Amino acid sequence: MSDPHATALATPVTDGPPAAPPRGLGIASLVLGGAGLIAGWAFLGVPCIVAVVLGHLALQREPAGRAYAILGLVLGYLGIALGVFTAVLIGIALTLPFAFLATFPAFTSL
Repeated sequence: MSDPHATALATPVTDGPPAAPPRGLGIASLVLGGAGLIAGWAFLGVPCIVAVVLGHLALQREPAGRAYAILGLVLGYLGIALGVFTAVLIGIALTLPFAFLATFPAFTSL
């Protein structure tokens, strides 16, 4: 007959619950997207760009962190859009006085 203790020793012993699936890229995307949305102007929008890259990588590599990756992508793209919109507004605000002077040459002698 077989030994009843042999099968018990052949099974691996685990300590604690199984390891959680990786979510690091998705969480990093979410954190950088939020930081870029709040203070992206201080870093010239780099956190938002990195959040978008990490978000796309997380969607491909980490199915368990899909929600974090999508939120990071949304915040990253929103930060990029706000940065572009702000840059366009600043560009218009800086060039509008010169366009006004070119339209009305009588004001250039002031």
